Amino acid sequence: MTAALADGERRYDVVVVGGGAAGLSGALTLARARRSVLVIDAGRPRNAPASHVHNYLAREAVTPSQLLAVGRTEVTGYGGEIAEGNVVSAERLAAGGFRLVLEDGSAVAAGRLLVTTGLIDELPEVPGVAERWGREVLHCPYCHGWEVRDQPIGILATGPLAVHQALMWRQWSREVTLLLHTAPEPGDDEYEQLAARDINVVDGRVSGLKVTGDRLTGVTLAGGRVIPCEAVVVAPRFTARADILTSLGLEPVEQEMAGQVIGSYIASDPSGATRVPGVWAAGNVTTLTDTVIGAAAAGVRAAAAVNADLIAEDTRRAVAARRSCFSPQMEREVCARVLGDRRHGL
Repeated sequence: MTAALADGERRYDVVVVGGGAAGLSGALTLARARRSVLVIDAGRPRNAPASHVHNYLAREAVTPSQLLAVGRTEVTGYGGEIAEGNVVSAERLAAGGFRLVLEDGSAVAAGRLLVTTGLIDELPEVPGVAERWGREVLHCPYCHGWEVRDQPIGILATGPLAVHQALMWRQWSREVTLLLHTAPEPGDDEYEQLAARDINVVDGRVSGLKVTGDRLTGVTLAGGRVIPCEAVVVAPRFTARADILTSLGLEPVEQEMAGQVIGSYIASDPSGATRVPGVWAAGNVTTLTDTVIGAAAAGVRAAAAVNADLIAEDTRRAVAARRSCFSPQMEREVCARVLGDRRHGL
């Protein structure tokens, strides 16, 4: 579907949809490349529940809000623009590029799109899990393992990857308990591995979390038994925020690990280019396992690819404009004069 750009609607070289680490890093790169760039952000970062960002070199333990605030300042410092809002639709322009409509009815146009809308963490439906998410309910040991080191940790098993999770989190604590909950029974080899690492296994469904004084102190089983723990590890389903990409013809792809579907993502090449010309994706919307620093790096890579594509377009237009001004005969005469001047040292 194509549309026309209405009077008064601004056009940018690139519009970045999503203002997290990937989007802001991409926008910063593009602004420094002297591109007109607009970041549209709904203000709902995935890591907002977390107290700090980790493993981001030179920015260790910065809060998510601080990281984004500094990033916005850097982008605008190079001439980039930030707009608060949510994109509700995207369509191709008849003259090329894209038109984006926001919730408030306003619209902008873009020569290229960089979509960095991230993903949604779909949590297990256990009372208390959503409320403690990002505090004591965790999923990534590299993001939060150090903070709960040596504490009793419960692994809320919901699929065949639970044993892998338990063995991994054992690196950070000697007190790890695998709560079988709704997961399949481990095999003999898995039980042997768990026993060798001194990981307890508890059967039965988890009915809720036990919180004392605003701190997690355990999980409650369906029969009423309480298993002490100070952190609970879950395995969310990671669902790409892909509505804008879907409207452009890109459907999410399911991602499997060890025979279990762990989420969905938008396929792209290593630069972030999707199969829709002019549309790039970066960060968790296309790579579910990206941490914050990985998403930032992906944003830079995608931005460089977008700029390269724009340079190629600029060059094509310049060549076409030159050809429209010079006939082939005139072009040969100009080239001959230039060559003659060079031979005579002029």
